[in-house]
Amino acid sequence: MDKRITIYHGSEKIVEQPIFGEGKKNNDFGLGFYCTLSEELAKEWAVSSLRDGFANRYTLDSEYLNILNLNSPEYTILNWIAVLVEHRLFSIKTPMARRAKRYLIENFSINVNAYDLIIGYRADDSYFDYAESFLNNGISVEQLARAMQLGKLGEQIVLKSKFAFSNLKYEGFDIAEKNQYYVLRKARDDEANQLYFEILEEESDGLYIQDIIRGGIQNDHPRIPRNIFE
Repeated sequence: MDKRITIYHGSEKIVEQPIFGEGKKNNDFGLGFYCTLSEELAKEWAVSSLRDGFANRYTLDSEYLNILNLNSPEYTILNWIAVLVEHRLFSIKTPMARRAKRYLIENFSINVNAYDLIIGYRADDSYFDYAESFLNNGISVEQLARAMQLGKLGEQIVLKSKFAFSNLKYEGFDIAEKNQYYVLRKARDDEANQLYFEILEEESDGLYIQDIIRGGIQNDHPRIPRNIFE
């Protein structure tokens, strides 16, 4: 990643001055300012079926930032999902799911608050459901890795520290029209769901979360997929 980058924040409003400490603490990587390198994706994230949105544009000087890239080869998909289940609100309906959440956090989670900037996959809409299915022993870790590639939702970049916020400069915005970008957003989600159902129809002898727990499996296991982003 270049040291000085252009990033976009999709929103229903213009955000000229992002404020450190504001936002929802139950987002994917906790409290932070969520952005993307893709203006088109930011526009999709900004709209709903009822309203237009805005793709706020910023430049970020990342030269001296402490960056955690969860999509680098040193991390696995289990690191990503452990961070996710630690921060997002999951439907914990069974003892299996409770054990799974505890095991993932204890063995694979990373302290994202120790970093200025986080790069990782975005668990949006159906993608969050895929992660929840894995937690409830419904799909294997291999199926989860494939599912997270569906729809090509892309990476998100999350500013976590005051220092990161201080290196952000607002550059303007573009309007995201709902008539165009909500259609694109829905088509992306619908396509991902259709392909996900095809994955479920396939016979799987992969590793499920119950197998991972019983086997005491860690990050160095050769069957745990790495670098989920392409």
